[in-house]
Amino acid sequence: MGGRVEDVTGGLDAPVREIVQRLRDLVAGTIPQVLEEPDPASGLIGYSFKPGTYTFLVAGIAPHTAHVNLMFARGAELADHDPGELLEGTGKRARHIRFVTATDVDRPGIQELLAEAARRTPRP
Repeated sequence: MGGRVEDVTGGLDAPVREIVQRLRDLVAGTIPQVLEEPDPASGLIGYSFKPGTYTFLVAGIAPHTAHVNLMFARGAELADHDPGELLEGTGKRARHIRFVTATDVDRPGIQELLAEAARRTPRP
């Protein structure tokens, strides 16, 4: 990892960049001690308690052409904290929430899932 947010978002359309910015603000406001790590090679922005490792990864923002995914590294563990059934995916560990518009970031339950994901993530 390593780079700038602009290296991840530079080629995206304005509506997708707006979703990314709103998610960045939400993560920073919900988990102020988390470190933001743009990873241009992977096309995502990671949020971790220790740079350069997946062990302490809480979440990631993965922009696509027409939507953005907020990924939870331990999302499968969050099923009991997802009454709105926001989490998608079938992996053994990770889950994500898909955002198509900036107002999707305001859906109830997202901030609570982020906070719970942070609580469940080990710290160095």
